[in-house]
Amino acid sequence: MTHLMLLAVGLVLSAGSLGDALAPKLSNHFQAQFTIDSTFTTDGKTYEVSASGDAGPYGQAYLSYVFTDKQELGDRGEFTGFAWTQNGEDIITATLQGVYVKDGKLFKLHTLDATSNGKFTYAVGTLNFVTKTLVFEAADLAIKGGLKGLKAASTSTIIKS
Repeated sequence: MTHLMLLAVGLVLSAGSLGDALAPKLSNHFQAQFTIDSTFTTDGKTYEVSASGDAGPYGQAYLSYVFTDKQELGDRGEFTGFAWTQNGEDIITATLQGVYVKDGKLFKLHTLDATSNGKFTYAVGTLNFVTKTLVFEAADLAIKGGLKGLKAASTSTIIKS
């Protein structure tokens, strides 16, 4: 009986440790709010969406997405895209990739984006085609390691216009 109790406690602790290991470490939380500028499809399967708006610390942003359902799941799929932002003289670009799930009249998005300033951004968003809005809760993903061989002051690849 004691062995069984110890085994049960060990399993619970192991599951908790695994959950902690899988939880991303996030910093610099911000909200990004966009207006859908256009949406179109040429085949009824692949949809392209463009949006623009405020991306928190990144300033004004312009996004383009391609939504697909390559696994033919119906109410969910994947997306890729590109972003261009400007805050003052600083311009940052990003590649966008993630998954979406249709939830009633809304689409829930989970995205992991790589930016030209060397950061990774993780965000969870809601896309509403009726109100033409796209809202994200976003944060930088803290990953140990980094840009090897670069001095801390020069890790940015921000383009100056």
